[in-house]
Amino acid sequence: MATTTAAQRRHQARVEYDAFLKSCPTNQLLDRISDKWVSLIVSALAQAGGPMRYSDLGRKIAGVSPKILTQTLRSLERDGIVSRTVTPAVPVRVDYELTPLGTNLSCLLTAVKDWAEHHIEEVVDARERYDASSEAS
Repeated sequence: MATTTAAQRRHQARVEYDAFLKSCPTNQLLDRISDKWVSLIVSALAQAGGPMRYSDLGRKIAGVSPKILTQTLRSLERDGIVSRTVTPAVPVRVDYELTPLGTNLSCLLTAVKDWAEHHIEEVVDARERYDASSEAS
């Protein structure tokens, strides 16, 4: 029986990733990045083109509660998508910025946000047609 190195095992695991399987790490990552708040936070940071203060992010993203903003930023930091910088001051200044991995992801998430903004009227029309036909049935 041939032995494999750790690098070979990692390579084989990458080949075997299947996001359709619930237990696959890529499935869990898709769950994370498909979250509405993740998309808006990543898009806001990309648009800023540099660090953003926590309070500025909260103002930019209407409707996000401080609890959700904090939880989402922590998960993005854990996943290596954003970096967090604390500057000692009174009050403490906390800035968030996209990492290279986050910048790469931002292209996709910003495109989805832009698509939604561009096509919302078509979606609203489709919903109205669907609801009207459902009521007639």
